[in-house]
Amino acid sequence: MLSIKTFKPYYVKEEGNYIRVVLAFQYFSLLMDDKVYQFVPLESREIRINRETQAIENKDAVFVFQKGKKYNRITLRDLMCVKDFQDHLSKILSPYMILTQPKEKRDEIDYVIMELEKINLLRLIDLALDEKDQIKFNLYTEKLLEIQ
Repeated sequence: MLSIKTFKPYYVKEEGNYIRVVLAFQYFSLLMDDKVYQFVPLESREIRINRETQAIENKDAVFVFQKGKKYNRITLRDLMCVKDFQDHLSKILSPYMILTQPKEKRDEIDYVIMELEKINLLRLIDLALDEKDQIKFNLYTEKLLEIQ
C-alpha cells in the first residue's frame, strides 16, 4: 500500500505558462509497506504543470525514495494514481492556477469598458460646455474622436 506521509514543496515557481513545484528531501515522504521512505533528489526533483491545460507535463519523471540503504524509484505517473498525492498537489497549486476566460467574454468586457469611456468623455464635454471652458472642450472632443 502506497500513501503520502509528507508532501510540501521546497518552493513553487511560476514561469510563463508553467508552474514548477520543486521538491526537497525533508519535505516529501511516502509510506510504503508501513515504512517511511524519504524523497532524495537523485533523478527528478520537480513537477511541471501547464497552466492553460492544467496538466502535468513531466509524467515520466522518476522520483527516488530512500529508507536506510534501500531505494525505490517511482514515476510521477504512478504517484498520480495515489489519491493523497492528487489532493496534496491540488492544494499546493490552487493559488497559482489561473482560470482563463473565454475570448468572447474578454471581448464583451472590452466593449463595456470602451462604452463607459465614451460615456465619461461625453459627460466631461457637457461639463466643459457648462463651465464655458474651450480648452477642456477641445481636449475631450479630440479624445472622443480618437476612440471612435
